[in-house]
Amino acid sequence: MGDDPAASGISPATVVLVHGLWMTGIDMTLLRWRLAGCGFTTRQFHYASIRRDLATNAAVLQRFLEGVPGPTIHFVAHSLGGLVVRRLFHDFPDQRPGRIVTLGTPHCASCVAGQLRQSRLGSLLLGRSAEALVQQLPPWPGHYDLGSMAGSMPVGAGRLFRALDGTSDGTVAVAETHVEKAADHLVLPVSHMGLVTSATVAQQTCHFLRHGRFSSGDSTPICGTPRL
Repeated sequence: MGDDPAASGISPATVVLVHGLWMTGIDMTLLRWRLAGCGFTTRQFHYASIRRDLATNAAVLQRFLEGVPGPTIHFVAHSLGGLVVRRLFHDFPDQRPGRIVTLGTPHCASCVAGQLRQSRLGSLLLGRSAEALVQQLPPWPGHYDLGSMAGSMPVGAGRLFRALDGTSDGTVAVAETHVEKAADHLVLPVSHMGLVTSATVAQQTCHFLRHGRFSSGDSTPICGTPRL
């Protein structure tokens, strides 16, 4: 899509940050501050990740966006938040120009969530987001630039589950973070929560929002059918 469509405008583009499961958005404060340092206006979106399902949260996000001014809106979403954004673009495709960066989002379904869902306690912990985490989403149409970032430092509770093999951030496997028709994919040596605290992640995010690509990437194949 070329460089940032708002790069020559008077007002900076707005970045809407979308947190992950069990979070509130406070966890993204440092990332939000760093994105503001890159020249972006930032807004934090909060949603009920346990009490509401993906479609409902996407609809709440759409209503939130109606109060966000400006011609260009980017999204930076962590983990489950990336699935909320994916569902937003599926249910409400007429969005303003902008780009999307997902951080540790299990686009190909989460093996850890699949194992958690097998127990009553695990199902309670996942709440109404369980189905979204273990099923494939509709294909990404590719009309908007989407960059997916993954971590390769396996620090997290997900390592307790045998299903999480191969390279991972401790919660989400790298293989689960690929998106067909994504503009770029990048793996960095950070953990799942490190994806929202790392200065390098913030720098790469700013680069993608401006240029539609990361400053370096990889060519790992798109993942296949998820193991549930």
